Amino acid sequence: MAYDTPYTPKDNTATLFKNDFKEKETQPDLKGDGMFNGQLVKISAWRRIASNGKPLLSLSIQAKEEQAVKPAAKSAPKQAEPDFDDDLPF
Repeated sequence: MAYDTPYTPKDNTATLFKNDFKEKETQPDLKGDGMFNGQLVKISAWRRIASNGKPLLSLSIQAKEEQAVKPAAKSAPKQAEPDFDDDLPF
């Protein structure tokens, strides 16, 4: 994420930054990181207008994966190795 903080946030805190790369309405207006109960999280926020006309922030909080887990690549079936046991001295 472009907004990764260069530090580990204190527990039960978060920092949000303006999403300068927003291209669609479905993408968050703000993005950032936080720490809740000792777990790193990613936070996304959207500016909305409530039914009573007041502005609000709608949040999404997800556990932050240290490394994305990639599915194992399909490998070609192993071919039988040739048998070179023909008593050669070298």
